[in-house]
Amino acid sequence: MKRQLITILPLLALLLSTASCDDTKSYAELLTDENHLVNIFLAQHRVVDEFPGVDKCEIGEDAPYYRVDEEGDVYMQVLRIGNDIFDDSEDTPEADQEIEYPETGDRVYFRYIRYDLNYYIVGADDNYGSGNADTPGNSSPTFFLYNDYTNQVSSQYGTGIQIPVSLLGFNCKVNVVIKSQSGPSSDMSYVVPYLYNISYNKPAI
Repeated sequence: MKRQLITILPLLALLLSTASCDDTKSYAELLTDENHLVNIFLAQHRVVDEFPGVDKCEIGEDAPYYRVDEEGDVYMQVLRIGNDIFDDSEDTPEADQEIEYPETGDRVYFRYIRYDLNYYIVGADDNYGSGNADTPGNSSPTFFLYNDYTNQVSSQYGTGIQIPVSLLGFNCKVNVVIKSQSGPSSDMSYVVPYLYNISYNKPAI
């Protein structure tokens, strides 16, 4: 999944040095820097301005990044659409299985790893990503309550992380770029965009 974009190293070096050395930047200027960073990443991929629906979207690591919100804060690449049963040989859903979508208040479990785009784009060796994707077992499950941002368990992750499961259903898997405005509350003040790899699951019955 990770690519080293050597041709843009000078520009990214400038962005990183400016961000680290200039504490007088306004919030608006930081948002502009964030937009530039996301645009640099997206320039290495196909981008489609509207999600065509689960029946028409492209799937896989060569699929485009679809803009999935009006503000342009969230771009999603579909790796797997949602379903209950999967073909073990291809990690794809069986055609005759109906996709199940979460309803308001439903608990949605997710496993993820995320990369700070400031370092991901330049291929920094120490940008290993963070998250729970490699955590064995379910001793510390991570979840949110779908479409319920009054609860801190959901609001802490922001709005962007809920969009893919609303479009693709339980058991989907995506790469998704989330800008700070739609990301976790801890990212908003730092104006940090992240690339996530996420899979979503419904609770076991």
